[in-house]
Amino acid sequence: MRLKGKKAIVTGAGQGIGRSIALKMAQEGADIVIAEWNPETGKQTKKEVEAFGRKTLLMAVDVANQKQVQNMVAEILKAWGRIDILVNNAGFDRGATLLKVKEEDWDAVLGVHLKGAMNCIQAVAPHMIENQYGKIINISSIYGKSGGIAAISYSTAKAGIIGLTKSVARELGGHQINVNVVLPGLILTPTIAKMAEKYRDMIIERTPLGRIGQPEEVANVVAFLASDEASFVTGATIEVSGGSSM
Repeated sequence: MRLKGKKAIVTGAGQGIGRSIALKMAQEGADIVIAEWNPETGKQTKKEVEAFGRKTLLMAVDVANQKQVQNMVAEILKAWGRIDILVNNAGFDRGATLLKVKEEDWDAVLGVHLKGAMNCIQAVAPHMIENQYGKIINISSIYGKSGGIAAISYSTAKAGIIGLTKSVARELGGHQINVNVVLPGLILTPTIAKMAEKYRDMIIERTPLGRIGQPEEVANVVAFLASDEASFVTGATIEVSGGSSM
């Protein structure tokens, strides 16, 4: 097991990609903190993590709220003594075109995706620096590179996460902390399952592998980056998109 004994935080682990990441890392031996805005969402993930024989904490936190994040990290350190891995996955979208996007929606989307990732990194970084060890994996999107129609807030936030990752990787590299970013393409999450079939088919047609991706395929890459097998990988941007952004 590549992550045996490690302690990991996964934000937005109640469903979709976050849930798959939490379960994959538990399967690889890690104890998991499930950080969710609505803890009810994470109860099933908690049961499944515990079924692997791992410790788990289900914590209610709004990652856009710096104080809540700091309190969460303090509670984890009090309970477990250390944090080895942080996966910034929490996110959502309020789709709108340029001229129709509302200020409150723009602020909310960037708050969770970008400010949330920054809050979590700032909260765990002093502990990781002290230990001279840490793995930080941020979840962006191929839309962070290409942009997306009617997804201006989401695409902007995801682009910011790429820049944040590279800046933090440069700052923390000297402390043996690896910081990388994963860019999923079209992945079969609950949100995508509700997408109109004609739009899914359009994306699949542009995907060289000719199919939709599974959350587990993103989780496999994250688990690798969280492991010591990726000890010389930092500042990397890894796409899990079936080649759709080529």
